[in-house]
Amino acid sequence: MDSLITAAARALAAGDPFGALNRIALREDAPALALRGIAMAQLGDLDRAKLLLKRAARVFGGKEAVARARCIVAEAEIALVSRDLAWPAKALEAARVTLERHGDHLNAAHARALEIRRLLLIGRLDNADRILGGLDPADFPAALRTVLELAIAGIAMRRARAKDARAALARAMDAAHEARIPALSAEVESAVAMLSAPAARSIACGTERALRLDDVEALFDSNALIVDACRFVVREGRKVIPLATRPVLFALARALAEAYPDDVSRDDLVRYAFGGKEADESHRARLRVEMGRLRALLKPVANVAATTSGFVLVPHGGHDIVVLARPLEERHGEVLALLADGESWSSSALALALDTSQRTVQRALDALAADGKIRWFGRGRARRWMTPPLPGFAPVLLLPGPLPGD
Repeated sequence: MDSLITAAARALAAGDPFGALNRIALREDAPALALRGIAMAQLGDLDRAKLLLKRAARVFGGKEAVARARCIVAEAEIALVSRDLAWPAKALEAARVTLERHGDHLNAAHARALEIRRLLLIGRLDNADRILGGLDPADFPAALRTVLELAIAGIAMRRARAKDARAALARAMDAAHEARIPALSAEVESAVAMLSAPAARSIACGTERALRLDDVEALFDSNALIVDACRFVVREGRKVIPLATRPVLFALARALAEAYPDDVSRDDLVRYAFGGKEADESHRARLRVEMGRLRALLKPVANVAATTSGFVLVPHGGHDIVVLARPLEERHGEVLALLADGESWSSSALALALDTSQRTVQRALDALAADGKIRWFGRGRARRWMTPPLPGFAPVLLLPGPLPGD
């Protein structure tokens, strides 16, 4: 490798794409094409970057397996940044294996970090955690160490472990300062700010207040009966009753929890759960059936008792009842939460991250665009959706992935 290529590579590692381009901008050999592609990616021209990296990989061919694998890893990083989550993960895994087999452990670890970040985006926290368990951030340079610590913090935040997240972010901040790459420092600072922003709301005994992630963690560690409207479960300690596929039952549970210690009239429950304006005999009959189902499901943690006018929720052991609600409750909040990172997403990537159909996501996007809450650019398969970051709250609890006990 000649001196200009070496100097350009060092400039890119230091986050100086212009310094790299000054050295290799006019060259058409494979190493120069690859470095130009990485430089364009750092400058935000992702389409040009992908073309350059594909050209470099073709020129390298099969004889330069390591160089070609490095180009594939760079392509995967661009796909991740552009939220192309359907980019073939098998190609990244094959490139990682090639790099490890040839002793390029640093770039192999970078490939691992990309896979971890992808898994984190789509809510596969256990898989991401398992891969992270095989890596020790202390073994790597400062820039890669920052990325790994951010991943550790991201997993902790999704699981409402504020203390673990804060410790990981402190390590990430130290590593980012050591790396001296402004973009990395900005990413860490953004993550730190999320810990101080409201992550949810609690509703108890008619009182509502905003909760930071520390408060959510403390709530999960308490003995309270929690009706979790972020993950649609009812939980008490380690007991978790999922109701995500039973929307009527969850609506009834939430109505009873918000009214506790008072009861809720049958007419109000009908309107809340079934959307009926007036409760007739068919509504009352259905309410009795649904209440029987809810009583059976909640038996391990609470009793649903009938009163003269309606029903009341009675927790076992006299524990408090708290409704954990999203910081902003509106239609299609899950889609808004993913778009809140300020990146441009395709509808297919959103569907993959939310584990739902692309058509369902498309309907949500159209509704949000009609309300002026998001915007799009591009056409056909190249269309992307984005929104400015939503100020004032952290969307941690809106994002896919399990919370404690799920």
